[in-house]
Amino acid sequence: MTEHRPIKTSKDDESSSLLERASGAFGLNNLGAAPMPTSFDDVPMKRARPLRKNTVESAPVAPPPASPPDPETISIEGSAPEASLPIPARPAAPPPAVIEGNANAIALSGEPIEVDFARLRERGYIDPSGQASGLAEEFRIVKRQVLDAARHGARGLARRILISSPHADEGKTFCAVNLALSLAAETDLEVVLIDADLANPSIKEVFGLPERAGLMDVLTSPDLLVEQHVLQTDIGGLWLLPPGRQGNYASEALSSRRTAEVFERLTAQAPNRIVLIDSPPALAASPAAELAKHVGQTILVARADRTGKSALEDAAQLLSACPDIKLVLNGANFSPSGRRFGSYYG
Repeated sequence: MTEHRPIKTSKDDESSSLLERASGAFGLNNLGAAPMPTSFDDVPMKRARPLRKNTVESAPVAPPPASPPDPETISIEGSAPEASLPIPARPAAPPPAVIEGNANAIALSGEPIEVDFARLRERGYIDPSGQASGLAEEFRIVKRQVLDAARHGARGLARRILISSPHADEGKTFCAVNLALSLAAETDLEVVLIDADLANPSIKEVFGLPERAGLMDVLTSPDLLVEQHVLQTDIGGLWLLPPGRQGNYASEALSSRRTAEVFERLTAQAPNRIVLIDSPPALAASPAAELAKHVGQTILVARADRTGKSALEDAAQLLSACPDIKLVLNGANFSPSGRRFGSYYG
C-alpha cells in the first residue's frame, strides 16, 4: 500500500491559502510570471508596415447561371437554333377524386310533364313566360346572391340550397317555387326543385303533379335511381322531384346514408345544376335539421310582422349544420330605401 504522510506546515503557512501551501510544499514558489514594467515610455515600439495593395486584379466573378424558363423546353443557341433539349417535367399531382364537367354529369331522364302557366299566374307566382314584374325583380336579387355563393362555395355542396322557415304559413314554398322559376330563366342552368316536405307536400299541389314515385321512394329503395324520377317540365331548365309515397319514418329516411348518395348523384360533376329543397318548417318537424347537413346554403324565410326574433334564432340554431344561412323577409310592405321594384314596368 502507498504510505501517505502529512505535509508539514509552518506557522506562516497557517494563514496561507491551500494553493499557496501546496505551492510551497512542492517547490513551486520560484516559478512566477515575468515582471511587468511600471511604464511603457522606454519600451521601443515597432511601427507596423502598411499592407501593399495587390497589383493583381481579381478575376471578375461569373454571374450565376440564369434560371430556366417556365416552359418544359430550353432552346440551344448555336448552329441549330431551332433545336431544343427536353427537360423532364416534374411528376404531376394526382388528379382530384371528382373532376367536374358537364360531359360527366349524370343526365336527368325522368318523365316529361306540362305545367299550367295560368295556374301559377293566378296564385301570384312569377310568370314562367317571362312577364316583367316587381316580384320577378325581387327574386332576381335573391338569385344573384345564391348563384354567387354557389360559384365560390364548396364544390357540389354550395349548389344545394335548402328553403325553410321557423313555422308553417310563412311563405317558404312560395319563395322556393319563385326562386326555382327565376333560376330556370338562366340560359345555362338546370334547376331541380325537390318537394322534401314529406308530411305536408306543397310543390306537388302548386304544379299539379301526377302521382309518381319520388324522393321517399328513392330514399327507401336503393335500386331506384333518382335521376330517372326527376320530372322534366315544359319550363326550360326546370325539373321537379315529387315527394313520393308518404310514410311515418321520413326523418329516419333523411338521416340515413342513402340521402347523401341521392343528393350527390344530382350535383356531382354538374357545375351548372342547382338543387333547391323545400323542407318542412324547422321548428315544426325534425327533417329540416337533417336536410341542413346535406346543403351548402339555406334560405330561412320569415313572415314580416309575424315571425318573432326568438323563433328566427331557434330555427337558425337547428339549421346550423349548414355553413351559409340567408334570411328572406316575406310579405314586407316597407323598404327603408324606398325601393319599389315593378313600378318601372307600369
